[in-house]
Amino acid sequence: MRPFVLIREDIPPRDRILKLFDQPVADAAPVRGCPFIDAAAEFPDPESAVHSYAREQKLRMVQLIVALVAELGCHEPLSLAEQLATLADGAASRAMVLDEADYGRHARAAAEVLLDQALTRKS
Repeated sequence: MRPFVLIREDIPPRDRILKLFDQPVADAAPVRGCPFIDAAAEFPDPESAVHSYAREQKLRMVQLIVALVAELGCHEPLSLAEQLATLADGAASRAMVLDEADYGRHARAAAEVLLDQALTRKS
């Protein structure tokens, strides 16, 4: 998962969202999953500074996605953003556990369906 891509203005909004599911570069280190999920698991107390920071980053990611899907014309941007973030988190976790760097392809296919459906609905 590559949340930094969400703020790249040289990439169209839909492509930025879908890049969350791209395979890491070929020479990257072993698949590690999401560092914020890892941190929250290591520091499970919701009041700990580490857990709080991880939560803030997850909420920030959703807000970035909300802005992108709203820009695309989605009528329910928060709902779609939460669904897309859940897919990205799940793909990162499964990629790490299965040691399958390109696992995001499955979540990307689902994300494309969600985007297509959400952006073609009438208000």
